[in-house]
Amino acid sequence: MLLEIDGLSFTYNSHAVLHGVSVQAGAGELLAILGPNGVGKTTLLKCVNAIHKPRGGAVIVEEKNVLEMAPAEVAREIGYVAQRAEAARLTVFDAVLMGRKPHIRWRVSERDLQIVDAALRRLHMDALCLRYIDELSGGELQKVCIARALVQEPRILLLDEPTSSLDLRNQMEIMTMIRRVVDEHRVTAVMTMHDLNTALRFADTVLFLKDGAIFAATSPHEVTAGIVETVYGLPVSIHHVDGYPVVVPTS
Repeated sequence: MLLEIDGLSFTYNSHAVLHGVSVQAGAGELLAILGPNGVGKTTLLKCVNAIHKPRGGAVIVEEKNVLEMAPAEVAREIGYVAQRAEAARLTVFDAVLMGRKPHIRWRVSERDLQIVDAALRRLHMDALCLRYIDELSGGELQKVCIARALVQEPRILLLDEPTSSLDLRNQMEIMTMIRRVVDEHRVTAVMTMHDLNTALRFADTVLFLKDGAIFAATSPHEVTAGIVETVYGLPVSIHHVDGYPVVVPTS
């Protein structure tokens, strides 16, 4: 497995947020973390990226413990797209180029520039490369953040609610692009989601957190109404539309 999370626990101000979370994900796999607000989804991502220091457990990327790596080494292995991006006075190209920082030694190389250009073209953002990011729409800014993570050339891509605050068209465009990157580049993507139906449509595995622990980890087609009802406290039914499971509240 490319990514192994083993017995991860985290405590904040004497409050246990995560309890012994263990899960694995392979190359070319998209793992969605689901659960209600405050259950520890973002905290789990930040522990995987060593932004937070867990109380116990390990995060292994290809037999190396992320929690024992230097920050620059972590950045070469893991790309992180936060839930909220700061819109500074930078051009799109320069903002994405910042993602090359873990690889730059003395100066920006021609290869660094080519990698940034390729990422922008992949996301159909090359026409906006000289625009300032504080002038972009929410969907465009999210693409910039994803491109910046991709140019790190990570093995693991972490995304914290990548479709939050986006309209339906932008949600589908962003998720289709993430799915394509995972498939074509054989990276492991882990994302937190609030939209169950989007997660069930695009993920290979969905992990439900309840009270800081894993309640269920399964394929989207094996998710039951009972799992959703227990985790969210809401009665639902599950239907299939065009081959995809769809969760519908029943009250």
